[in-house]
Amino acid sequence: MNKLQVIELFAGVGGFRLGLENTGKYEVVWSNQWEPSTKAQHASMVYEARFGPKNHSNTDISEVSTSSIPDMDVLVGGFPCQDYSVATTLQNSKGLIGKKGVLWWSIHRILSEKLNPPKYLFLENVDRLLKSPSTQRGRDFAIMLKSLDDLGYAVEWRVINAADYGMPQRRRRIFFLGYHKSTALYTSLKKSNKKDWIYTKGTIAQAFPVKNATLQCHDFKITGDLVEISEHFNLGKKQSPFANSGIFINGRAYTAKTSPAYSGPKSVLGDVLQNGEVTPEFIIPSDDFPKWEYLKGAKKEVRTAKNGFEYNYSEGSMIFPDALDNASRTIITGEGGKSPSRFKHVVQTAKGLRRLTPVELERLNMFPDNHTQLAGISDTKRAFFMGNALVVGVVEGIGRVLYEKINS
Repeated sequence: MNKLQVIELFAGVGGFRLGLENTGKYEVVWSNQWEPSTKAQHASMVYEARFGPKNHSNTDISEVSTSSIPDMDVLVGGFPCQDYSVATTLQNSKGLIGKKGVLWWSIHRILSEKLNPPKYLFLENVDRLLKSPSTQRGRDFAIMLKSLDDLGYAVEWRVINAADYGMPQRRRRIFFLGYHKSTALYTSLKKSNKKDWIYTKGTIAQAFPVKNATLQCHDFKITGDLVEISEHFNLGKKQSPFANSGIFINGRAYTAKTSPAYSGPKSVLGDVLQNGEVTPEFIIPSDDFPKWEYLKGAKKEVRTAKNGFEYNYSEGSMIFPDALDNASRTIITGEGGKSPSRFKHVVQTAKGLRRLTPVELERLNMFPDNHTQLAGISDTKRAFFMGNALVVGVVEGIGRVLYEKINS
């Protein structure tokens, strides 16, 4: 069978591409990576170094014309979590505009302007998308689902913690797939028992099985145009109506709380360590131990805000050093650098306590060793890339089943 043609948006250092190419079933024909807040485009430099500069765009996607983007079978991307609220333009009450710079609307624009829109979407975001913003729990996701519905796509989603399926990092992200109404997959989903799709028949359920002990499924309609949803969806409610798994088709959401079902091999933090090859700058000086211990420890103290207001602050302790016999905690963008921190990983080795190396962080996201190594790019920046990246194995798993379903 032919490879599926892919465009990769918000490409970062290429995690989506690695996962899809690992299957041997996909070919990236165009990619875009732009970091608005920095002059040096480091992630784009790494992407070009690994995959070549051909058909790679390092321009703000909101300024890229749809006509310059090739047609594709699949559009993929891990887009930033922002405020997705919608407003009408005064001149045209039907003209919808999202906030300037909100990158979801760049995806929306490409899908709406393409004469041959992609048949499949494969997107990723942080799991708080299902319950943001705090004043209208789930509104942002509802806007997204309804806007895709308006463009002719059905959607299935799942929050996946990579460690639940044997991968070496506890990293929870929402993955969602879109099927255009012109596809056989859309028709299959439309005809299916929606509960069965969520628990066993769907693409994500077949890639990452769940327990089906309770088999409960809640469904509800999302009505009104995007402006009405933006202003009124779930207003004043304490909880989001969206559970961690679900589908959306023809204006109706079906959603269920699922639990992972996995009994295969498990990778742990200890499996990724480079103990024999670690250079001295990663070893923590003994003078710094008290600061690390304080930051990692439990606290109950009075603090003073900048305006002079005093308040009680408390937080629990963290495992210190990190356990080697479990999947690691989530890597965050501030993982790099020598300064003590509550959130950085620290491991106990024969040479003493030390921070994780860039290669170890790459391994926790299942990237090839030294994928982000490039002249002029610091270890701190490499750690930042991994804090922003996704776990390649999750993309690979879903991508493999998606290809099989498309070609079955």
